[in-house]
Amino acid sequence: MTTTASPVTEIPALAPEKAFAFFAERLGCQADPADVWYAMRDGKQDFTVLDVRAEGAHRKAHLPGAISLPISAITAERVAELPAGLLVVYCWGPACNGSTKGAMKLAALGREVKEMIGGLEYWVREGWPTEGRRPIDPETATPADLGLVC
Repeated sequence: MTTTASPVTEIPALAPEKAFAFFAERLGCQADPADVWYAMRDGKQDFTVLDVRAEGAHRKAHLPGAISLPISAITAERVAELPAGLLVVYCWGPACNGSTKGAMKLAALGREVKEMIGGLEYWVREGWPTEGRRPIDPETATPADLGLVC
C-alpha cells in the first residue's frame, strides 16, 4: 500500500533552528498592531509611526500621533527630518503593499524600519483610537472610512 503525504507534509518542515531563524527574521521586519497600541497606551512608545497613505487619507483618520509621509514623498531630505530610531510604517490594510514599499524605501535610506501588519484596517477592527477630521468608529466603519488610497 502506497501512502502519499498530505499537502501540508509534502514539503518537509524546516529544522527547528532554521525555522527559528526564519521567524525571527520576519519579526525583525514586522510589528503587530496590538504591540503598537499597547506600547502607545502604556507610555512605552520607543518608535515613530509613519502613515504612508496619501495625505488626504491621513487627514481623514490616522493612528494617534502618526506622521504623514506618503510613499512618493519619501526622500533623503524628508527622512532626515524624522526623529531618530525605529520607524513603524502602515498603509490601509493587508491588500495594499504601500507599507511594504515605504518600508523598503526607508531601509534603502538607512533607517531602521518595521511594517505594521494589517495596517489601519486591522487597527480599526480591534477598536483602537484614531485621530483626524473623521476619527473612525470601529462599529460602523466602512472601507471608505479607512482611506483606501496608498
